[in-house]
Amino acid sequence: MANDPLLRKAQADVVLERTAAQLRELLKEACAQLDPFPSFPNAMFTNAIECEEGVAGDPDRGCVVVAEDGELYELEMGIDHDAIELTGSWDPVTARKETKKKLDLHPRDYIVYAYNGLVAVTEHLLERQEEAET
Repeated sequence: MANDPLLRKAQADVVLERTAAQLRELLKEACAQLDPFPSFPNAMFTNAIECEEGVAGDPDRGCVVVAEDGELYELEMGIDHDAIELTGSWDPVTARKETKKKLDLHPRDYIVYAYNGLVAVTEHLLERQEEAET
């Protein structure tokens, strides 16, 4: 049975799932410590930190961010044409559209984004700690 390729793959899947679950908890803990949570650059309504995907990223996936709740989202920013039509005028605030779409990633993809998000959140925490000490 030790030479069974399906068993080996099943074991690898369990390792991935366990690693993803552990990173999920670490990321949630780190995000809970980061209060107030920073605004996303150039965003008006969204508090989030970008998770750089590195070489494992999917070119069809947009900007992946970690939000205050420690979850990963795809952030979409644009113009709300319906709001412009309703108000009959162009107001940069009401015309702004920022949406977060919660991601449901395979554990191998989640691990990359979650780790990079954890690194980014940790950098923010260290910066705040350093500012508090000075």
